[in-house]
Amino acid sequence: MNDIIARRATGLAGIAAAVCFIIEVPLYFLYSGPPPDTNVLTRLLIGIVALAALILFVTGVRELVKQVNPAYEWVGTVAFATGLVYATVTLVSSGLEAGAVIAADHPIDPTITVSGTYILYGSIGRLLLALFLTALGYAVTHANLLPRWVGRSAYGLAAVNLAFVPSLYFGNTPAHFYAANGWGSTALMGALLSYWLLAVSISTYRSAARRTPAPAPALRP
Repeated sequence: MNDIIARRATGLAGIAAAVCFIIEVPLYFLYSGPPPDTNVLTRLLIGIVALAALILFVTGVRELVKQVNPAYEWVGTVAFATGLVYATVTLVSSGLEAGAVIAADHPIDPTITVSGTYILYGSIGRLLLALFLTALGYAVTHANLLPRWVGRSAYGLAAVNLAFVPSLYFGNTPAHFYAANGWGSTALMGALLSYWLLAVSISTYRSAARRTPAPAPALRP
């Protein structure tokens, strides 16, 4: 039963994180200029909740790997560590952006104004996610943790994240696809992660049903 509860809890945490990310991403495209403070703070708050749920998800992944195949516990630990660091780095960038918005006496676009944060959730985030996804893909493929499509898609998404790591060389104009804070390296990658995480989390939750033990046969009188 521990394995069943762990799968359900991990799946629910991932679903919560994915839904919050999906809601957050479109909020970045509502205004062409500096958005009002309410918009920025709302999307940051939703993102903070999503990252808290993501921490629970990566913790659950580590526990599932350890339960299913202890020989691959080290891979689960790598996935947990890189996922945790990714969440921490992104939380730091969110805090810096929120602080700048609160302190400013006029609307600002923190994705441009707050220097350095777009490197945290841009190139640094892309590299950390690539490591997390590679570790998760390896664990799924070798430990039979989840359906094989999860591992293959994790490898593919990891490769796409790696492709955006050099984006820090291409300026800080959000309208540019491949800039350090461009819509390709941040918003697009965030959207891809959101929907991938949603699909994987649903699969994780549903996998608990397949592991429910069959009822014992009734004894004949």
